[in-house]
Formats: sequence, C-alpha cells, structure tokens
Amino acid sequence: MKVHDLKPAPGSTRARRRVGRGIGGKGGKTAGRGTKGQSARGQIPAGFEGGQLPLAQRIPKLKGFKNPFRVEYNAVNLDTLEKLAGSNVNPDTLRAAGLAHKHGLIKVLGRGSVTRALEVHVHAISKSAERAITEAGGSVEILPPPFGHGRPPAKGNALTNR
Repeated sequence: MKVHDLKPAPGSTRARRRVGRGIGGKGGKTAGRGTKGQSARGQIPAGFEGGQLPLAQRIPKLKGFKNPFRVEYNAVNLDTLEKLAGSNVNPDTLRAAGLAHKHGLIKVLGRGSVTRALEVHVHAISKSAERAITEAGGSVEILPPPFGHGRPPAKGNALTNR
C-alpha cells in the first residue's frame, strides 16, 4: 500500500456544497445569504461591529497580561536558615523571625549552605536546597497550600469586586 492508495472510508466524508452555481440544486439564486442587506452583498471585515468601536480598539494596548492565579512565595535562602536559631523551620518560626509575611507561602531557595541538621516544613523548595538540607542530615516536608490543590482564587479588581 502506498500513500496514493489511501482514501477515507466510504460514507465518512461528504462533498462540500457549491453554492451560487445556478438553480440546478441547492444553493442557487441567493446562495444561502438571505435577501438584500450588507451580509448578502459584500465582505464585512473581521471584527466589524456595525460602526461601534471594535473590541480590539476598546481594550488598552498592553503587552502581555497579568495572571490572576499566580502563586507568590516568600523566598528564604539556606544562608538565612543557617543563621536562624533552632533546628525546626516552619512558617510560624519564619514569621516570628520576621522572614515571611503573615499569610505568605514559603519557598526555600539554595543560596548558601547548611552545616547542621534542620527539620524543614515549607510550601515549596528548590531541588538544590532540598539536596543541601538532606546531605546535612536534615529532613524536608512539603506543606499543602492553604487554597487546596489546584488553582488559588483569582486576584485583581476585575475579578474580585463583583
């Protein structure tokens, strides 16, 4: 079998309707465009709204967009954890030390090094930070996000002030 032998199964495709080719079948005379009017006669540009300012011109000319479901973390590095007193690191101890916001999620990043065993309970951690903590004899536990697994609630005036 070669490529030129391939064809669809019988009955699976239908020939497209050729309109505007005389009265000898469907689609003669007005060719399915109705009677008179702008849409029967010529082409209307894509996005034309009857003289009303089109949507593409009404919205601001901004590059990109702001993701309303973005998850923001408070970054805490290994050198900061090394200076922290105690071996148990969790959101409460970091907030008490002034390293995280009241309701912020915490992510540990790998700048610096750790020389002692730390028990770390955070929302996210980089691979290099996790490797450094486990090599120092510590342990890492990932806490679930407060909004459940999936997307956080949408942020921004357009989505919340309704």
